[in-house]
Amino acid sequence: MPNFPDPAPGSSRRWAIFIAGSLNFIVSMFYRVSVAVIAPSLIHDLNLDASQLGDLSAAFFYGFAVCQLPLGLAIDRIGPRITTTFLGLSAIIGGTVFALGSTYNHLLLGRFLLGIGMGGNLMVVLALLSVWFPPDRFASLGSSVVAIGVTGNLFAATPLALMSSLLGWRTCFVLFVLLDAFIVTLFVLVMRNHPPGHVRVASKRPNMLEGIGKLVKMYGYWAISLGNFVRYGYFVAIQGLWATPFLIYGLGLSQIAAADVLLFLGFGYMIGLPLFGFISDKVLRSRKKVILFSMTGSIVLTSSICFWPDKVDSWLIFSTFFSMGMLAAPGQISYAHMKELVPSSISAQAMTAVNVFTILGAALITQILGIFPGGDITELSGVKDFRFIWFVGASLLTIVSILYWFVPDSPVFRQSSKTN
Repeated sequence: MPNFPDPAPGSSRRWAIFIAGSLNFIVSMFYRVSVAVIAPSLIHDLNLDASQLGDLSAAFFYGFAVCQLPLGLAIDRIGPRITTTFLGLSAIIGGTVFALGSTYNHLLLGRFLLGIGMGGNLMVVLALLSVWFPPDRFASLGSSVVAIGVTGNLFAATPLALMSSLLGWRTCFVLFVLLDAFIVTLFVLVMRNHPPGHVRVASKRPNMLEGIGKLVKMYGYWAISLGNFVRYGYFVAIQGLWATPFLIYGLGLSQIAAADVLLFLGFGYMIGLPLFGFISDKVLRSRKKVILFSMTGSIVLTSSICFWPDKVDSWLIFSTFFSMGMLAAPGQISYAHMKELVPSSISAQAMTAVNVFTILGAALITQILGIFPGGDITELSGVKDFRFIWFVGASLLTIVSILYWFVPDSPVFRQSSKTN
């Protein structure tokens, strides 16, 4: 099996970058879902309605999406270190505005600035991993960063609820702003843009539009981006909203039992991230095969739920949702796939351009699924009333799987074989 050259053999700094970058991404995952937990307090303190709460949640993702394309240019042109510094300042300001805001508009602005500030927490560490480690470790390490970051979702659940009840939600967010400031400072101190002796030649691109122009002409960019739009967007829609009413009103589970199923969904995702990253890097040595396998498996699972009866054995529910979580995880490998299909001078820009679709999928697919039921969710009963969730998901996954089929596999393994 061919080996890739190691740009920083024996380096302890690259592992410090990996650890600090993973901690930084935990903060991003925490902020993504934190509004749901403190929603009762926001309603009580600021008299917000359901529509305004939805806007607050979406503001983060739209701020996140807005910064992706300039973010890629900044990483490519001025480097991850300076980029992280400015993004960290935006996050700290946004978190402070949100924690101290006295009106709905203050909170909306705070969430938007938080989205901008958190927009680079994954892309920066991926860009750094791509230059500090050999290519055949990128997918597994990148997936491990995401797996670690997913624990931020757990912190934004019961721990945040307990802290909020004891200290109040404003105090909690002030503390998280201070924690974020510490982690960003640590990350900036330990990171270097590249290993010693591996300075990248400055890009000759005059502006962001040239790099974007190259991407939009690539079939692979659109297929990979749409794949991520559906893969991550559908997973967030299920995990963040639709799984709970389906389990409670469709299958008759208690609220605690439904929460246990969601926990298995999250565990499946966490386990699948490093597992499929390793399979992609070391076993199959392919990006395309792993991603297509995961999409096909997701189609089978979501389609099968359409035919469930109203009473289903618990083992089938737990195993199905655990598997759904695992099969959603290989979508992260698409970042490695995209990076390896373009010149290194626009690799960061390419990954962030894909990330625009990933984040927009999280915001839009939840809203798309919300069009179908109509009326009060509590009026739905039985599996048949929720079949639209799984039918739409299976249909969208089928479409993007067909599109992905025609994307060439990553060339890095073939090139390595020729040179060894």
